[in-house]
Amino acid sequence: MTNLTLIIGNKNYSSWSLRPWLAMQQAGIEFEEVRIPLHTPETSQKILQYSPSGKVPVLVHNGLTVWESIAICEYIAELFPDRNLLPEDREKRAIARSVSAEMHAGFVKLRQNMPMDCRARYPGQGMKPGVQEDCDRITTIWRECRQKYGSNGDFLFGNFTIADAMYAPVVSRFITYDVQLDPISKAYAEAIWSLTAMQKWVAAAIAEPEVIAA
Repeated sequence: MTNLTLIIGNKNYSSWSLRPWLAMQQAGIEFEEVRIPLHTPETSQKILQYSPSGKVPVLVHNGLTVWESIAICEYIAELFPDRNLLPEDREKRAIARSVSAEMHAGFVKLRQNMPMDCRARYPGQGMKPGVQEDCDRITTIWRECRQKYGSNGDFLFGNFTIADAMYAPVVSRFITYDVQLDPISKAYAEAIWSLTAMQKWVAAAIAEPEVIAA
C-alpha cells in the first residue's frame, strides 16, 4: 500500500495535474490517484478536503499536504533522490529549476488561448497576440537546453527530469493546435509525447466522459 496520494483534476484539461503525475510515473514511484472532475457543483468542496488552496494537484504523504505542481515535483525529487528527477550537476540543476519556474509562472497568453485539450485538434486556432512570443520563448528554452545540456539523452537535460514534466502540457498544446516547430523542438516534443506514461495519460483523457465547454 502506497503512502503517497496525488489528487488531480480531469486528465483531458488539467495541465497542472499532468506535471507531478508524469514525474512520478517516469520515476517509477507508486502512488494512489484521486481524480476530481473540475467545474462541477461539487468540485470545490471535494478539492478542499485535500488542498488548502482549493486547487489541484495536491500531494498527501504521511499527513503532510504539498500543493502546487512545482513544489510537489521538488518534494518528490527530495524524497526519492535516486530517481534523478533533478540533474546531479549543480549548474544543470540550477538551469533546470530556472526553466521549470519560468514555466510555472509565465506564458500566460499561451495558457489563455491554447488551453490543454488532449483529445481535440484545433489546427491554426489560438494564435492570438502574444501567443507566438510565448511559443518562441519556449522553443528557445528547449533548443538551448537540448544543445547545451541534453547530449546524453532525449530530454532537456539528457535524462528525464522535473523540467520535462513541467513542459509536457505544452507539448500537448502544440499538438492540439498544430504549432509549427523547428527540428530540435519537434524531436524533443516527439520524445515527450511518445513516453509510455504520457500515452497512458492521453488514453485516460480520451476515455473521460466529462466535457468542459470553456
